[in-house]
Amino acid sequence: MAVSSVRWLTVRCRLCLPLSDRRAGPFGQAPSCRFYSGSAALPKAEGADVTGIEEVVIPKRKTWDKVAILQALASTVNRDTTAAPYAFQDDPYLIPTSSMESRSFLLAKKSGEKAAKFIINSHPKYFQKDIAEPHIPCLMPEYFEPQIEDISEAALKERITLKKVKASVDMFDQLLQAGTTVSLETTNSLLDLLCYYGDQEPSTDYHFQQSEKSKELEEATEENNEKSKKKAGHQFGVTWRAKNNAERIFALMPEKNAHSYCTMIRGMVKHRAPGQALNLYTELLNNRLRADIHTFNALIEATAMTNEKFEEKWNNILELLKHIVAQKVKPNLQTFNTILKCLRRFYAFGKLPALQTLREMKAIGIEPSLATYHYIIQLFYHYDNPTKGSSLVIYDIMNELTGKKFSPQDPDDDMFFQSAMRACSSLRDLELAYQVHGLLNTGDNRKFIGPDHRRNFYYSKFFSLLCLMEQIDVTLKWYKDLIPSVFLPHSQTLIDLLQALDVANRLEMIPQIWKDSKEYGHTFRSDLKEEILMLMARDRHPAELQVAFADCAADIKSTYESQDARQTAPDWPANALNCIAVLLLRAGRIQEAWKMLGLFKKHNKIPRNELLNEFMDSAKASSSPAQAIEIVKLASAFSLPVCEGLTRKLMADFAISQEQKEALGNLTALTSDSSSDSDNDINEGK
Repeated sequence: MAVSSVRWLTVRCRLCLPLSDRRAGPFGQAPSCRFYSGSAALPKAEGADVTGIEEVVIPKRKTWDKVAILQALASTVNRDTTAAPYAFQDDPYLIPTSSMESRSFLLAKKSGEKAAKFIINSHPKYFQKDIAEPHIPCLMPEYFEPQIEDISEAALKERITLKKVKASVDMFDQLLQAGTTVSLETTNSLLDLLCYYGDQEPSTDYHFQQSEKSKELEEATEENNEKSKKKAGHQFGVTWRAKNNAERIFALMPEKNAHSYCTMIRGMVKHRAPGQALNLYTELLNNRLRADIHTFNALIEATAMTNEKFEEKWNNILELLKHIVAQKVKPNLQTFNTILKCLRRFYAFGKLPALQTLREMKAIGIEPSLATYHYIIQLFYHYDNPTKGSSLVIYDIMNELTGKKFSPQDPDDDMFFQSAMRACSSLRDLELAYQVHGLLNTGDNRKFIGPDHRRNFYYSKFFSLLCLMEQIDVTLKWYKDLIPSVFLPHSQTLIDLLQALDVANRLEMIPQIWKDSKEYGHTFRSDLKEEILMLMARDRHPAELQVAFADCAADIKSTYESQDARQTAPDWPANALNCIAVLLLRAGRIQEAWKMLGLFKKHNKIPRNELLNEFMDSAKASSSPAQAIEIVKLASAFSLPVCEGLTRKLMADFAISQEQKEALGNLTALTSDSSSDSDNDINEGK
């Protein structure tokens, strides 16, 4: 019966499932019924040819991910280039407009989450109602208080599980005093706790603090400054204290296995005690025990921390690799990434070993991660001299990675795109930058862009390279696409864009750039304002554009005035005064321009000769000898050499009275006397 049922099922599937070479049934219509394994048997249709028909293989049932529908829906929606990043879409009033505000927003949001978690865990009895369906464990309160009060090994295990460092040590000591033998497994668990937290009570935000500490120590190590490392270690409390509870309990253990030694070694390396870790590894070998691969990874890191020459460190790393082979331990991705992470501190010496390491990991079938290539880029494209003899490595890397999709494998995977774009910027290679950006937008690789400050760094370097080497129309398209929906620009980014507009002779965009810069919180950036004023005032422009430039200059002038009100000792830059005055003058805003001229005396700033000549031409056009005399007085007040030329021009172009001529003669005499005095002082000094 079973065999016949199978045969009938095969025949039914052949008859009813359409094939490429047989689209219709025997009567010219496709069969409309669908057969299942439990359906009743039907007779074959007359004239149906079932011989020689290829058997249909029904695919196995596919198991979909829980968020597959959400991913499918998300793939139909493109990024809104006019909206703020999703992380900031909380309250329109609170949407940040600058990189500093965005950092403050994210920190405040994280602080609020931690505060809420603290309240829930501190008062769990008020948060017992579970309204989430299905149940979400992370939204419910966590219980951190031990429930077992008596002195027993079960109480010790409970305190270890709750990560109570001091309470676990006290319970262990009480058990020893009571004569109770603690099992080797429980003692190893206690060592795990002590070594992981460095014999210190963990805080509620321990993991967040650890990421910040590792960054500080990383920077100190990059600088190769021992004082920096000691300062960073002392400041964050990450050093291994001698004769701490971990060492004491380890010494009291009547029996030690490989796990005990491995835990101690990894704890010592983590908390900056490499010498003790290497000595303990020697003791492990003397006891005929074997280390696991995680301990070898820590030992490789400890070897790089020692105060030895680069060649000696590399030889020690090679010796550890021989131990891995001898002990038949299989290396993993972290083994090679740890080697490369250490080699990047070896500068030029580490380049050849790094390439050998990369070839070796590929030879044994270990696929490199993004962090692997990040370390190589950092080694070959050092910050001090990124272009010397290293221009081909990143091209080989990008040719190998183009089109690939990555999954998280190393904590430093999110640093690859930052280092790759830095190398592109150093090499001034726009095509390579496009290649890196294309890899970022492949699949879900965008998740590896890193936190907010790394994303801003990446896009700032990318956009600055566009401003330097791309056509201006393409650069402006990128500007609209990236800002502010992806990142908020720094003032230097806007200065790069202004310089690109200057090269392409598109200065009519400057008022819009100034408007955007105010929205992004750069109203009081003096370098940006002076760059804008310099570009607008450098040449003469058509009347319509000159009016727009004057409006922009007047707006910038108001920012200096509001800045004066906030400062106790206001200071106007001389360049800004000159540019604003000439822009207002060229646009026909004569009264405002003359008011600007009075600010030179007020703030003791020297006007340029070109500015005084333009004011003289304006006075001539309006036939105002009084204004011309004021210009000569201003030049005389600062003892400018141009004063004599202005006086002659005044005499020739204006009709003045005898009194005004005598006054001008006195001013000229005073100017010449002061000039001769200054020349004498210079000669005496020589």
